[in-house]
Amino acid sequence: MYVACSSLCFQNSPLQEALQTIGQMNFQKVDLAIHEHGPHLKPSEVLENVNKVAAQLRKSNVGYVAFHAHIDAETPEKYAETLKAICRLGRVLSVPLVNIPASPLGSDLAEEVKRLTALVKIASAEGLILTVETDCTKLTADPAVALHLCQKVPKLGLTLDPSHYMVGTYAGKDYDALYPYIAHVRLRDSLAPDQMQVPVGQGEIEYGKIINLLARQEYSRALSVDIHDDSNDAYPHAQEVRKLKYLLESMV
Repeated sequence: MYVACSSLCFQNSPLQEALQTIGQMNFQKVDLAIHEHGPHLKPSEVLENVNKVAAQLRKSNVGYVAFHAHIDAETPEKYAETLKAICRLGRVLSVPLVNIPASPLGSDLAEEVKRLTALVKIASAEGLILTVETDCTKLTADPAVALHLCQKVPKLGLTLDPSHYMVGTYAGKDYDALYPYIAHVRLRDSLAPDQMQVPVGQGEIEYGKIINLLARQEYSRALSVDIHDDSNDAYPHAQEVRKLKYLLESMV
């Protein structure tokens, strides 16, 4: 295991400046957000010109451990085409994994299995692992449903964000059964029942337990610091990123 940094930790900075800051903090790998309505790289830009985007991303002195993709597409066909472009970018940059959201809570589970099965094939064709993230607003809010998806969709992995199992409708449910399927992890500190992000040490995320359970599965991938840069926070944001970095590095 090793510690990486989400580009959303510095979402109030331009992308190249955010990547530079992450490099200066001695993170070797970046968990890169590619969100259509986000502050940095957009999926539509990747679809328009994969090679141009790859050249821009190579200018930074960091590697990329995962793509965190939120695609806004009018049709399933356009979604698939955009995901394929993102996966092609991942192959060019030697990125092992792309993460997408599951469908919203209340969606038909059989249709979601069908959708994800097709998307896994797109990612696999480019040599990438496809994961869905644990999210309190999506089908994966329920650990039992997340487990069902992984069991029914061959080669599908999970991106674990334990904060989402501390808030929302299914807060507090046990999710230990998910660990064999976890292919990526994003971390911050959180406080039940409704505080998704609090200063490191003031929340209830059990980093040691998470790392121990991952180690039992011989997990050797990234733990991404994912403390979002929120201007409403009343504490030094960059200091919190460093604090969690050092804490996780002391445990792995």
